[in-house]
Amino acid sequence: MTRFSFWRPALAAYFDSVKDREFAWGTHDCALFSAGGVEAMTGIDFAAGYRGRYSSLAGGLRLLRAEGFATHADLAAKHFAEIHPSQAQVGDIAAIRADDAGLYALGLVQGARILFLSVEGGIGSSDLLSAERAFRI
Repeated sequence: MTRFSFWRPALAAYFDSVKDREFAWGTHDCALFSAGGVEAMTGIDFAAGYRGRYSSLAGGLRLLRAEGFATHADLAAKHFAEIHPSQAQVGDIAAIRADDAGLYALGLVQGARILFLSVEGGIGSSDLLSAERAFRI
């Protein structure tokens, strides 16, 4: 997958366009937020087949598991090279542990931080050092 030559301003514009949107499973959750960032940088939506097809975490996981993925991080691994989080650069996807059951929250790397959607609303951030998985875009 190749990034546009203008991927940095496109990614910044994407962040600006979604910063005030409410979190909603299946339309604007952490995985789809990350996929939207990838689409802004590349023109390719790797999660297009999932948008609007679930309305809860359980529903999204059912869709993923029906296709052989344990988590949405595994879906990202199908499309992108997995790298050590210490190698992640701006625009790459990073996964942080969301719970003790092995689920991850996906976000987009911005320097030493990962931007992700907060279930409470808005864009939150986490230290890149908290990432357990990362994927090169």
